[in-house]
Amino acid sequence: MKITKPITNWLEIRASTPAYTGWVLAGIAICFFGAAINTMAGWLYAISGVSFALLGIAAILPPRSLVGLFITRHPISPVSAGDDLTVELEIHNQKNQPVSLLQIEDILPFVLGKPIQTAIEVIPSQGSYRWVYYHPTQHRGIYRWGTVELVSGAPLGLFWSRRQHDCAAIAIVYPPVLPLATCPLVDEMGQEESKRGDPHGRPLQTATTGLVRSLRPYRIGDPTRLIHWRTSARYGELRVRELEMITGGQEIIIALDSAGGWQAENFEQAVIAAASLYFYAHQQQLQVQLWTASTGLVKGERIVLETLAATAFQEETSINEFYSYPVIWLTQNPLTLSSLPQGSRWVLWKHISLPEEVINWDYPGIVLQNDQALQSQLQKSLHSN
Repeated sequence: MKITKPITNWLEIRASTPAYTGWVLAGIAICFFGAAINTMAGWLYAISGVSFALLGIAAILPPRSLVGLFITRHPISPVSAGDDLTVELEIHNQKNQPVSLLQIEDILPFVLGKPIQTAIEVIPSQGSYRWVYYHPTQHRGIYRWGTVELVSGAPLGLFWSRRQHDCAAIAIVYPPVLPLATCPLVDEMGQEESKRGDPHGRPLQTATTGLVRSLRPYRIGDPTRLIHWRTSARYGELRVRELEMITGGQEIIIALDSAGGWQAENFEQAVIAAASLYFYAHQQQLQVQLWTASTGLVKGERIVLETLAATAFQEETSINEFYSYPVIWLTQNPLTLSSLPQGSRWVLWKHISLPEEVINWDYPGIVLQNDQALQSQLQKSLHSN
């Protein structure tokens, strides 16, 4: 069986293969032909001859009915996890005669679901058939597939023929966004930074050019042009100027530790949290960006959702320049909390029994519990030393 299956598929794609009824009729035809040889009865020769003729016609017609058909696929609109994808294809008949009794099958990737198929009664000559189906989604991701198969057994159903068509598809499933009524992670960061505004009440944000706000120790990745050499010489260590400029809003970065190791369930929650925090900050009219290891800083609703749909943990860091603004750091590794920029916040997923003394409390944050709802935990007050 393991040997014959590939042979059958090869014949079905390139020519045609007998159906069960075809094998039965072939067996009957052979029996009648053998009986005719033994008895020399003309009517047995006639029955076997008609049977073999039907088998020949049934083997030739299905492949011919699939000639002259081509398929186009409409773009698939992105959806959020839990919603249905709307997949639309059109089968065009370029022949001058109608084609009937077809079956079309869209070969989905196994992570998305089993292949979807439907029967087509008739496609008129020089016409087309529009097929729309809805497929449920459960997990975020960017799914790609490209094979659609047309199958025909017309008109007798004794032989089946199948033809594959390249029809590329890309389906983007966004992570769900939780509706947050309040979020101290974002609210308190904005309030704290707003208090550092200029005398006219306008908030300030860190920048690479502008007025000197303060001096701080040098961190790997800081531009050398920002080093204050005179102060560095006095303290015996490198000191970097923190600059600020007057702007119309507060800059916040949602940073996902996608380069680190995660438990799969925790990472999915982190992606949902990143999306929810980004859109909450955007609703509060804050200047917000998303950071992941593979993409660096991105902004814009569609780009952020696509980035989060495609991200995975243990990504290779392609952007070496790290963030310089205060960040909201989403991680499962508590050791990364000690290297956050000034004014940052954090969200920590506990994958093991984690002692409290391991956590760096220099900045406030949230330790998430697996037995509580993510939405309610993002809205609770922050842990601080």
